[in-house]
Formats: sequence, structure tokens, C-alpha cells
Amino acid sequence: MRGVAAALSSFLLAGWLAAAGLSFSAPPGWKSTPPASSMRVAQFTLPRAAGDAEDADLVVYYFGGSGGSVDANIQRWVGQMQQPDGKPVGAVTRETTHHDGLTITLIDVSGTYVGETAPGASTHHDNPGFRLRAGVVDTPNGPYYVKLTGPQKTVAKWDAAFRDFIASMRVK
Repeated sequence: MRGVAAALSSFLLAGWLAAAGLSFSAPPGWKSTPPASSMRVAQFTLPRAAGDAEDADLVVYYFGGSGGSVDANIQRWVGQMQQPDGKPVGAVTRETTHHDGLTITLIDVSGTYVGETAPGASTHHDNPGFRLRAGVVDTPNGPYYVKLTGPQKTVAKWDAAFRDFIASMRVK
């Protein structure tokens, strides 16, 4: 078992991951962490920018070909952000790209992050000054969901790396 763990560790350290038929390259500086649930196929900590109190988190989810439509997920993610006065956010950037047979729809929204602390939890985050970058990656094996949340400066620091991460995605 140690040999398998060492081989996996070397594989992860090399920056390449493969999950449920999707492969991608983790940018330098991202810290791979063990997925917190079976719904997560990859999870990363993105170190905080100078002056921010916490790191950002990026999670890749795969639900075996299900998980809801692009629009339903975007609506849910946008609902996890509010303006400082508690009202829904107004400005949401949405883009759709195509590469290597994948359709990728991304959103970018800032405000107070109020998503659940865990799926189905009655407690919610209350993180003002946050930014959420999220997207749906449509593949022949079903959709994958990518969600990046963190302080605005930290997410801005890693924005180019996030785009590189998305562009690295390939179906095995």
C-alpha cells in the first residue's frame, strides 16, 4: 500500500490529476487537499493574497452524470452571494467557451458569500468581500462542477491560474 500511496503522491505533486474521466493540471502554488466528501473529485487550497485573512478554496465535483442543468447550478451559485445590504447581487459575469470537445460555462460574482457551510446544513457562511468563480464543464461522461470561493484579492491573485486550470481540462 505504501508503494501505491507514494506513486499517487508523486503523481499529484507532478501537477496532473485525473478524476472520473476528466484530467486537468493543477497550477503551481495550489495545494491539493484530500477531498472532504465522495462528491468531490479534487480539492485545492489557494494561498491567500497579502492582507487577506484566509485562503481561497477550489473544489471539482462530479455526480456520475447528474447534478442539474447549467442554468440551475448558476442560479444556485449566484444565490450564495449577496450585496452588503443582504439583497441579491446584481452584476454577474457569465461566459461560455468551447475547447477539445468540452463546453465550459463560467460565472464570476462578488459580494458576501452566504452559501451553506456543508450540503444541507442549517448554518451559512457570512463572508463579506468574497468572490465566487464557478462553472459547469460539459463532457461526454456528464457534467463536472468547479467552484472557487475566497476573499476578492486572493481570487484575483489566482484568476489567471484558474483560467489555466479550466483550459487544461481534457476527457480521457
